[in-house]
Amino acid sequence: MGLKATLSKVFAAWVNKGLNHIRKNAPKIQQKVFEQLIEQANTTAFGRDHNFGEITTYEDFKRLVPVRDYEELSPYIKRVVAGEVNVLWPGKPTYLTKTSGTTSGVKYIPISKESMPEHIKAARNALLSYIHETGKAGFLNGKMIFLQGSPVLAEMAGIPTGRLSGIVAHHVPGYLQKNRLPSYEINCIEDWEEKVDAIVQETINHDMRLISGIPPWCQMYFDRLSALSNGKKIKDIFPNFKLFVYGGVNFEPYRSRMMDSIGFNIDTIETYPASEGFIAFQDSQKEKGLLLLVDSGIFYEFIPTDEYFNENPTRISLQDVELDKNYALILNTNAGLWGYSIGDTVKFVSKNPYKIVVTGRIKHYISAFGEHVIGEEVEQALMGIANEEGIDVIEFTVAPQVNPQQSQLPYHEWFIEFGTEPKDIKGFAAKVDKALQAKNIYYFDLIDGNILQPLIIRSLKKDAFISYMRSQGKLGGQNKLPRLANDRKIADGLKEYIL
Repeated sequence: MGLKATLSKVFAAWVNKGLNHIRKNAPKIQQKVFEQLIEQANTTAFGRDHNFGEITTYEDFKRLVPVRDYEELSPYIKRVVAGEVNVLWPGKPTYLTKTSGTTSGVKYIPISKESMPEHIKAARNALLSYIHETGKAGFLNGKMIFLQGSPVLAEMAGIPTGRLSGIVAHHVPGYLQKNRLPSYEINCIEDWEEKVDAIVQETINHDMRLISGIPPWCQMYFDRLSALSNGKKIKDIFPNFKLFVYGGVNFEPYRSRMMDSIGFNIDTIETYPASEGFIAFQDSQKEKGLLLLVDSGIFYEFIPTDEYFNENPTRISLQDVELDKNYALILNTNAGLWGYSIGDTVKFVSKNPYKIVVTGRIKHYISAFGEHVIGEEVEQALMGIANEEGIDVIEFTVAPQVNPQQSQLPYHEWFIEFGTEPKDIKGFAAKVDKALQAKNIYYFDLIDGNILQPLIIRSLKKDAFISYMRSQGKLGGQNKLPRLANDRKIADGLKEYIL
């Protein structure tokens, strides 16, 4: 074992002691974070507008600071982007992250000098937790690849601006730089397909040991590696590849195909990084869920998802959450986001320590008929049946069909690209529908009451979703396809790819 791997085990043990303190004292740490955030932002424009000087308790905070999404907070963010100082957080942001919003177009999220190190620390600690638990550190002695956005940054009012992954590329610790691929020049390629092909050429003869990225785009990388190697499995191209790190989407729909591409069930680490902050990471290969990072400059709030659109929903802090209940996640951060609805929904699977799973997006659901079907339900229904029957699902999305052909009942329309298509697609659809009914009582009632007919599956051509994302200018990087929509925009765009 190399020196770097040996030393990492000592460092991992030290980091784990700190994480144990977090695990045992999460509510107290959150209270401290809350107090520090209020004190630091007291004299900002936002702090003055919302009377931060009067806030001594969380109840005060809830009374004075409403929950807002990006569009509602944007008047303040526009002032930041224009170059004004001391708006949401003292001074100017160190960076602005650029993301694509579903309703607001391009979004600019501030990263401060206080919040930037938390992104790096969390990514580091995810790897060190794995090393501490498993004793496996050999991946540090080989090459690592991070499939990410371009590190080339623009400027807005003198503030460096770019994709989160591109910004983070500038902060990779020095001890990892020699191991890291792709090269800076290739990482700067903007066209995603050109970039993937260049990465394949650059990495195919290296000793790749850790690969990280969003699963569908990593799958594209694996497919092109295999094609260039006469169909070899990834384990035969990279014999020492031992660890896959991912985030951004639920991995389960991709797991079967990816493991088949690799050639064995590799160890994985799930992370929950967002432009707004690094929220959680998987700290154990044995236990379910992601450890919520309560000491990272973020004070968390939670709203039960079934109340989210109410006029006065319940709004609670960490100490009052319940297990196995879906919550909309609300952030208050050391980059100046206040009562910020990030749009994600989470569920706690443990309170000792506090661990979550990401269950979907608050605005990505189907409730055209009052059923409020969420992402977790459709993913579990589909993949449960697919795994039972050995069906390979590459990608899918679901939309309501409110205006079917005459005499037909409305239905949920599922657009699926299969790797191996079911022999009896109607029978497969019926089983998935039954599984969904078992997970959502409202959907069951609508089917049982003949308000809806069972779901209909549209089988799509090979590479349909890649072609669709390319047509939308959203191929690769941090772009993700919504699994659910309450409208027909994506569904209508996929019609041309139906077999």
